[in-house]
Amino acid sequence: MKIAFWYIGKSTPPFVMDGISTYEKRLQHYTNYESYCFPHVKHANKLPASELKKKEANMVLSKMEKSDYLVILDEKGKDYKSVEFSKKLEQWITHQSGRIIFLIGGAFGVDEQLIQRSNQKLALGKATYSHQIIRIMFLEQLYRAFTIIRGEKYHNE
Repeated sequence: MKIAFWYIGKSTPPFVMDGISTYEKRLQHYTNYESYCFPHVKHANKLPASELKKKEANMVLSKMEKSDYLVILDEKGKDYKSVEFSKKLEQWITHQSGRIIFLIGGAFGVDEQLIQRSNQKLALGKATYSHQIIRIMFLEQLYRAFTIIRGEKYHNE
């Protein structure tokens, strides 16, 4: 089982890269993990949002396989407490044969074709966060979920 974290790229400040690196190293201890940053669409600032989302979706879909389980991080998705998320993650790991891909879309969200392809939408609360910060927040929650699954002392409840 492979856990993949995909996101649409944008310049990322060094403190964000440090946070991502920290949690990615920790995740290697628990799972076969990969991340992928999709490059920005050329001339994105000249495209209408709908066209940009469509081009981003085509990039994502071109890397996907039929057996992949796609979870889109979206503010309208299901919001889990950490223990609930760990149980859901454990179910996905147990029941999925392909990769479990967690995707953060671009600045305007994701195109309808990605929503249709997705198996689940996941929210990290009701507030809006920058695409850079949400990367660290999600990776921390993913790491936390694995420590809960293993019964390790990281999460306090």
